[in-house]
Formats: sequence, C-alpha cells, structure tokens
Amino acid sequence: MRSPLRRWRGFGKPQRAEIYFRWSIYLMPLAAVPTALLSLGAHLDQYSAGSARVSLAVSLATTLVGLRACRTSLDHYLGRPADHRRWLVINGAVTVAGTWALLLTGPTADGTGAPPSTVLVTTVLLIVAYGPISIGLRLWWSAPAAVLLALLIAPAMVLAGLSAATTAGQLIGTLLGMPFIAASCRSFAWLTAVVWELDGTRETQSRLAVAEERLRFSRDLHDVMGRNLTTIALKSELAVQLAKRGRPEAADQMVEVQRIAQESQREVRDVIRGYRTADLHAEAIGARAVLRSADVTCEIDLGEDADGLPPHVQSVFGWVIREATTNVLRHSEAERCLIRLRREDGRAVLELENDGVPAVPLPSQGGGTGLRGLRERLAAHDGELTVPTAGTGVFRMLATVPLPD
Repeated sequence: MRSPLRRWRGFGKPQRAEIYFRWSIYLMPLAAVPTALLSLGAHLDQYSAGSARVSLAVSLATTLVGLRACRTSLDHYLGRPADHRRWLVINGAVTVAGTWALLLTGPTADGTGAPPSTVLVTTVLLIVAYGPISIGLRLWWSAPAAVLLALLIAPAMVLAGLSAATTAGQLIGTLLGMPFIAASCRSFAWLTAVVWELDGTRETQSRLAVAEERLRFSRDLHDVMGRNLTTIALKSELAVQLAKRGRPEAADQMVEVQRIAQESQREVRDVIRGYRTADLHAEAIGARAVLRSADVTCEIDLGEDADGLPPHVQSVFGWVIREATTNVLRHSEAERCLIRLRREDGRAVLELENDGVPAVPLPSQGGGTGLRGLRERLAAHDGELTVPTAGTGVFRMLATVPLPD
C-alpha cells in the first residue's frame, strides 16, 4: 500500500490541480457539521437534547449528500459520465427535510420556538445545498432553483415562530449570499476544466509537430523524386518504342535511365542524411530552450568531450537528446532535467534524467516507439540504450557508444 505522499507524487500536474480545486469545493458541504457544533457549543442552553441530536444528524446527512452532489456535478461539468441530476434532487430534498426538522422538532428546551442559532444553521444548509446546484445546472436554471429552495423553507420558519418580516429578511439575505457561493464554485470548476484543456492542447501540439516534420520530409522527397521519376518513365517508354522498332538508340536511352536512377539514389541519400543527422550542440541548446519555455529547469554538461567525439557519435547523441526532450514534454510533469556527457572505459556515455514521472512501472528494456527507434540508431554504431532504476518519480536513461582507439 503506497503512502499518500508517494501517491501524490505519482499524479501529474492536471491531476494535482483537479484534486486541489475539488477539495476547495468540498470544503463547503464539510462546513455544515462544524457550524452545527459551534452553534451547539455557543448556545447549549437554547437546545433540548432532541433538537441537539436532530441538528447534528441533519448536518451530517447534508454533508454526506452534499459531497456526493458536488462530486457528480463537477464530473458533469468536466464532461464525464455522472448521474448529477439525481444527486442534485436528493441533495435538495435532504436539505429541505432537514431544515423543516430543525425548525419544527422542539428546538428549545423551554419550547418558545426556534432560536437564532438554529436559523443560522438553516441558512448554512441552504447555502451548502446551492453549491452543487450552481455547478451542475446552467445559470438560468440554478437561480430559479435557489428561489425554490427559499420558498420551500419559508413555511417552516413561520411555523417555528419567526415573524413574517424576520423570515423574509433571513431568506432575502440568504438569496443575496448565494451568488457569491455560485461564483466561487463555478470558478473552481472552470479552472479545473481549463487545466485539462491546456494539458490536452500540449499533447495536440506534440502530435502536430510530428505531423509537420513528416510533411516536410514528404515534401522534400517529392521535390527530389518527382521530376526524376517522370523523366525515367518517359525515357523508359521511349526506349521500349525504339526497341520494338529495332533502333540502336534504345540502349542509349536505357543508359540515360540508369544515370538518372543513380542520381536519384544519391539525392535521396542526401535528403535522408540531412533529415537523420542531428548536431549535438544544436540539439542541446534547442532542448534547453524548449524545456525552459515549459518551465523545466534544464542543466546541460557536455564538458570538453563533445567536440572530440566522432561525427557519427555526435549525430546519434543529438537524436537521443531530441527524443528525450520530446518524452519529457509528452510523458512527464518535470520540473528539472539533466543532460550530461562523459567518457567511460573507452565509451561515450550520454546521461539524461528528469523528474515528474508518474508512478507507472517502465521495464528497463521496454519503452515505446521512440525508445525503440533510439536503440536501433545506437545499435547501428554498436551502442546501446539502457533505462536503469532511479528514484521515485525519476526517469533516467543512458546512451553509450564505443569510441575508436
């Protein structure tokens, strides 16, 4: 069983933000029981034993139902499946029944009627009931619901011995306070939705960046191969016609086709070489800039060994940095990242480490498509990629390539 602190570290920033905003909303129904206890403690002489028990029972029931109503209403606001309407009705019914019970079950020891402390608890219960209503219903429906709650409570206040003027003033004050509760609750719900929307936007940006790079590569290939393939097709057709007529120029045309094909192969290699080559220093500087823009502190230590590495080692390490930067942005909520290069036992070792990794087991030789592609690039130079075990919430990756004597 994981500790709460370890579970908290395993959450990403959107999950942490939602937990914070959720409990900011949950504090409202949780305030019902402390309010009832404070009322009993301050005015104990005004309560009979039965009315004290009713007050605590009603406050506890309102808290439990209000928590569930707040939860389902927020889930509905975030677009998740939730039976919020049913719990809003239950929440309203419990509130109305509870306030009637508070006001009409002999609240005072001398039977003179409802004391001001009981009316205060009733006001708190009304406000608590309106919180989830303001989240789960649209604004033009939540306002009539507030008025309906007030109208359902008004007869109980009159029957409890309050004058019509006192009842009207109490309910008007409650209705004037409800918009502030609605603004607070809907603000927290809106902020939660914005956090998730921003997280989805970042994921979309990563996918668009990959799609844009693929389009660029396909455009370069089209520019290089389009004209040459057209020429090859035309000259091949001409050679076929000349061969059918027994003309010796057919051989010359096929020689030209061969030359164009070889030239096309060279141009394609140049395009792929430019696409697959990554400069180590440029990738490190770019990684730092991108990570800083995402509020990630990036520490880079290439030392004096980078310039002395063979070009193919610098290129493959540049690709490792590029893929690692993408993984940090897409699969973690990092606040710190480390890139370090060193020589060790005749091998160049590139170490990359970042925090903010969700608590999901990652096999040392597993990983996704990106890590698999890096292993293939390193294997082409007798190198390897390992993911050793690191601390909680930390991802560590080592890329090693042997150096020539």
